[in-house]
Amino acid sequence: MENKEDTLSRYLIKVSEDLPTLSDCSQFVGGDPSCGAIASFAGITRDNFQGKQVQRLSYEGYVPMAEKELRKLCDDARVEYPSVQRIAAVHILGDCPVGQASVILAVSSPHRKEAIHCVEFLIDELKARIPIWKLEVYEGDDGSVWKENIEWHEGKQHRVMAKLS
Repeated sequence: MENKEDTLSRYLIKVSEDLPTLSDCSQFVGGDPSCGAIASFAGITRDNFQGKQVQRLSYEGYVPMAEKELRKLCDDARVEYPSVQRIAAVHILGDCPVGQASVILAVSSPHRKEAIHCVEFLIDELKARIPIWKLEVYEGDDGSVWKENIEWHEGKQHRVMAKLS
């Protein structure tokens, strides 16, 4: 069983207005010489949703709780994918303009399959479990929509949206 200090040195977890870059996250997870694979995912704000022009996304969350849940998620990922050595999991709070990353995940392991599958597990579970909320702001008179993260239930994707007046 790992002690808490060993576990903490394996994770880069941050929920903040200022995120590490994809390069920073890759460099962190790449620091283990036993690993030959790094897999990563960066969620970038796109400029459209269902025919509307997106101006920006704005994220809200309670940092201590979100970071605590991210740490639990990383622990769960290492149980599911035991060869994974290091994980970076970072998410922005506040405004995220078009073209900027709102979430970055990076994983290292000795071989590619576990790293790739672990990143997929992390993003799916992050969307379902981490208490961070997103406001999608559209250009013009299209307003804004609060979007709850995608929930998976019985293999089906459900999204909750509420339009602001």
